[in-house]
Order: sequence, then C-alpha cells, then structure tokens
Amino acid sequence: MTSPAALLGLALLAAPGFALLAAPPAPAAEDSSVAGLAPAKNWVLPLFTKEGYHSLTLSGDEVHPVSAERIDVVNILITAFAGGAAPRVDYVLVSAAASYFPKQGRASGPTRVRLIRDDGEVTGEDWSYEQKGEKISIRRDVRVVFKEKVTDILR
Repeated sequence: MTSPAALLGLALLAAPGFALLAAPPAPAAEDSSVAGLAPAKNWVLPLFTKEGYHSLTLSGDEVHPVSAERIDVVNILITAFAGGAAPRVDYVLVSAAASYFPKQGRASGPTRVRLIRDDGEVTGEDWSYEQKGEKISIRRDVRVVFKEKVTDILR
C-alpha cells in the first residue's frame, strides 16, 4: 500500500503543474457590519491579468458575507485560465463549502475538494488555494489520478 506522503511525492515528480503544499488555515473574525447582509445567489467573480486576459473565475451557488475580509461560498467553483489571448482552461477546483479572502487572493475549506486538469485529478479534504503562485494545499485523504502514461517514475 502506498502512503499519502508517497502519493504526494509522485504527484510532484510526475505533474509539476500540481503544486501541493502544506499551509495552516488563517482564522478570520466576524464583522457585525457585513455579517447580517443577505446572501448573494449565483455569484460570479471574473478576474483578469494586467494585459486584460481572463485569468480566473470564482463562482458559487450562494455567498455569505462574514467580514470585510472574508466571504463564505456554497459550492465554490474556481476556473483558472492560461492567461493568454485564447480562453483555454488550465484547471478547475470544486468544493461544496469554502471561505474566500479577496484581499489575500485565497480560498480554503474543510470539506472535500476536487482539482481537475487535462492530465490528472487530485481530490482530498481540508484544503486551501492561493491565487498568487497558484498554490493548492490538500491536507487529508489525498488521492491523485493521472490521465497520462507514467513511465520510469520509480527509477
């Protein structure tokens, strides 16, 4: 049986596009001035590069403001684009519940997460995502599936 640490090592060796790193979640204090606001339904936030290319879209079924620094999202979907003129999707991250920290460009959640790319998929629980550097951390029950032929990886 392969340990989770070995699977992570294999993922890092075989698919450098997956950057799985450990990072503790940051607590956020509730702000009574925004916590009472009604939730937004079918939320979509497109983000663009300095050159005007579509870089990221965050969306969710429902968004609950917690503070000026944090919003909670039900069924979050993060779609990352290659950032060039062609609107090519690089990867998609999906989770049932998350907190998004817009000033930090970070999202995290305790529930199951699924990261989908053309060449593989990673699932697990207790995750965080940092937009800067596109770092994705998954802390528990990590499973890596390659959709490519893997040769000579154990050499």
